[in-house]
Amino acid sequence: MSLISNTPKPPYYAVIFTSLRTNIEDGYGEMANEMMALAAIQPGFLGVESARESIGITVSYWESLEAIKNWKSNPAHLQAQKLGKDKWYSAYTTRIVKVEKEYRFNELL
Repeated sequence: MSLISNTPKPPYYAVIFTSLRTNIEDGYGEMANEMMALAAIQPGFLGVESARESIGITVSYWESLEAIKNWKSNPAHLQAQKLGKDKWYSAYTTRIVKVEKEYRFNELL
């Protein structure tokens, strides 16, 4: 698996989730893995990239705004969102953008 998503030719959409964690670990890693696996089988999902240091940034890629809306309202994802608000995140921002262009350099892609 590549650490950089092999997205199709634009246009497509990106959801950028930037977060600050609390000190509570209780189930976080398991839920994060479950959400990655669940997102990957959603219609319209194109890929995901994630990194965490002092802040976390996860960028997921989607074919359409409708696909993003459907993912946001997925029942398991709704539960994860609630747990995130209640215990795992002290702050977060979600941004949705339309990718118009991309430039690549990576001989492994």
